[in-house]
Amino acid sequence: MLLLALKLGLNELMVNADSSSSRLQVHIPKSLFQENGYDHREALFGVPPYGGSITQNVYYADSDLCDARVNTRIGFPTRQKDESGDQMPWPSPYILMVDRGGCTFVTKVRNAQRSGAAGVIIADSTCLCSAGNTCTNTGFECEEREPIMADDGSGSDISIPSFLMFKQDADVIKQTLINESIIQMKMSWALPTPDDRVEYSLWTTPTEAVSRDFERQFVHAAKAFGSRAYFQPHMYIYDGIKSNCLGADGENECYNLCTNNGRYCSPDPDNDLDEGISGQDVIAESLRRICIWKLYGEKDGIGTEWWDYVNEFMYRCAMQGFFVDEQCIHDAIDIAKIDYKKVTSCMEDSGGLKGDKINTLLEDELVAKDIAGVVIIPAIHVNKISIRGGLEFDTVFGAVCAGYAAGTVPKICQQCALCPDQLTCAMEQSCTALVKANNSVSLGTFSLVIFSLSIVFSAGVFIQYKKSQNSVRNQVKGIIAEYMPLDEDNEMNTAIDAEIS
Repeated sequence: MLLLALKLGLNELMVNADSSSSRLQVHIPKSLFQENGYDHREALFGVPPYGGSITQNVYYADSDLCDARVNTRIGFPTRQKDESGDQMPWPSPYILMVDRGGCTFVTKVRNAQRSGAAGVIIADSTCLCSAGNTCTNTGFECEEREPIMADDGSGSDISIPSFLMFKQDADVIKQTLINESIIQMKMSWALPTPDDRVEYSLWTTPTEAVSRDFERQFVHAAKAFGSRAYFQPHMYIYDGIKSNCLGADGENECYNLCTNNGRYCSPDPDNDLDEGISGQDVIAESLRRICIWKLYGEKDGIGTEWWDYVNEFMYRCAMQGFFVDEQCIHDAIDIAKIDYKKVTSCMEDSGGLKGDKINTLLEDELVAKDIAGVVIIPAIHVNKISIRGGLEFDTVFGAVCAGYAAGTVPKICQQCALCPDQLTCAMEQSCTALVKANNSVSLGTFSLVIFSLSIVFSAGVFIQYKKSQNSVRNQVKGIIAEYMPLDEDNEMNTAIDAEIS
């Protein structure tokens, strides 16, 4: 089982990432300039300077840079030699090109960062099959899908940006550098451009536990946003072909983790391949939810029926023993007011789950996952930007509200942004907590109470002052009376009274 999990997990790193927010261009020499820049894929780690750019000379390390002890005195173009006879190090700042392979992308970029690089270009070593005759492989088969520069889990210390450059372009750049020519390259990043509608998406699976509270709660926000936001749920599915689950004879090599003879797979959720919920069961439920969204949510981006079904399924069928129970599923569909026959037809028409057949809807999910660069689930994207932090209502609600262009923020965001209970606010379309707080004591009443208390306090101070004066006077009179003649009493009293006053 561990081997199967590794096959499903590690091979998923070979996917595509979106490069729409970045640009890669060569300024020098002019012969390598391309009007639309070079196709590339951006790393999912590091800190890109959004809205900024890096323009520096490029040096080819002539290495995979897997060794932490980076030799900065090698590579091309060659530099002058120092007194010891070695080449001078790469002159900072610079963009470093390194070869793909041998270790993770994170390791390469970390070592480049330690060597002083301002940015990294990783040169792909294998052609994509889609490149056709424009790319030449040497002893390797072409890759069906583009690799993603994924974080291996240790990339939080990396601060420099990095791109993957495809082989047909990288080969030209490397050869130019080896020929001792100077290349100046520009890596640039665009700022997100929000408008009056926000697109947000959730990546999860039917057995993924962390997103369940979110799915129960965010339906209220989805309804409140209305047409001002477009939601897109995605089911995270493993590519069985890349995981070698589809054997050469067309048979499933990964037991009950995959459907369609090994094409579409999911890990076993309860870690028991013989009993309980299987990977095949997860794929089947995933396809069902994809169809429900296609039928009831794709048009308006709200999908009330989809949310209702997911919540009914979680309430009735999520536990072992009911996950694949047709009657339980049928009941959840009926309560959500969904046409069971339409959903079943959608699942079959897309290619079904049996035999060595391509399922078009599951295939679309694989492509969407590649484009989004999703590796860890659950994941939320708002305007194509991955939202970091816990999958909580307030976090996602705030991210969606922040995604609107200035002056286009919808009323629900204005009502609930400062509300201490944003979920209840979204449900009731009003911040009841603030209303109660504002209505409990008016400003006039509060001011009158403060004024009255001030008068009472002042009166108390004055009375206490007068009592203290009388007490002191009487004490002085008593002391003097013991030592002065009685016939002087009246005169002394007068003097004392005048003194105290």
